[in-house]
Amino acid sequence: MPDRPAGSRDISACDLSVVVPVYKEEASIVPFLERIEPVLKGLGGAYEIIFCLDPSPDRTEEVITEAIARNQNIRLIVFSRRFGQPSATMAGLMLCKGAACVVIDVDLQDPPELIPALYDRLRDGVEVVYAKRRSRKGETLVKRLVAKVGYWMIARLSHVQIPRDTGDFRILTRRVIEELRSLNESHGFLRGLVAYVGFRQAFVEYERHERAHGQGNYNRFLGSLKIGLNGLISFSSRPLQLMSVAGALVAGFSVLLGLWFVIQKLTGSALTPGLPTTVLVITFFAGVQLLSLGLIGEYVGRIYDEVKRRPMFIIDRKVNF
Repeated sequence: MPDRPAGSRDISACDLSVVVPVYKEEASIVPFLERIEPVLKGLGGAYEIIFCLDPSPDRTEEVITEAIARNQNIRLIVFSRRFGQPSATMAGLMLCKGAACVVIDVDLQDPPELIPALYDRLRDGVEVVYAKRRSRKGETLVKRLVAKVGYWMIARLSHVQIPRDTGDFRILTRRVIEELRSLNESHGFLRGLVAYVGFRQAFVEYERHERAHGQGNYNRFLGSLKIGLNGLISFSSRPLQLMSVAGALVAGFSVLLGLWFVIQKLTGSALTPGLPTTVLVITFFAGVQLLSLGLIGEYVGRIYDEVKRRPMFIIDRKVNF
């Protein structure tokens, strides 16, 4: 096991925690453990694997419980209801005990064999090492296009620099984990929160594989869009500013259009037929107004969620803690 990362504090005998959010992953648990356990044992230190489970209609919980009986380094958190992957991930970070923590999905698209390379970079004084995707195998053209446009928009509009082509697969030192625990946001967009916390960060590139077993729980068309919108609204107010600019441009267009009709009237020219122009202007204005209201509604809804101060997750039970 490499030296403990700089800036961490020893709160337990655990060197490395692995946080794994899961939901309806009955077929993925065993293959995931078969690959990650040898990797963690090869590092040579104490470790823990924390499965954060949204209650599933399949046998996911039973499979994890059977694994705990075999390996006491495996732990399980079961929530009172489905809170979603971001909340499940934050719950694992709140309860992990390692001097460093890896966040990884169970579907094996992110290879556990990359963990030693991520851990090695911590010895250079880096506080966060994230895995950067060199390719995105097994994803539809629509999803890749949405992801590309989404990352571009976030990079251009966000107040914090969120690395492109990255997911939640990364390793964090205890110092960063403690800073994340001190935040009070109910929308746990991890990659944005980690970028907001700052400190020295680095990356390791890798080839992202196709999903090994089962199907993903995100909508293949709207899932990436929802994640990107969450990140953009959580870390930037510039979309509101852009709506103000759009409103000014539309108002300017309407003024120019009015001047054009005045000039036609003064010069005695035949007036442009009014019905098409009227329909065009009304629909254009209506579209801009509805878009603006929808965007404002997203921010108002986010404010509404935050001021209620509801917990990000509620734990039903913990196993092997």
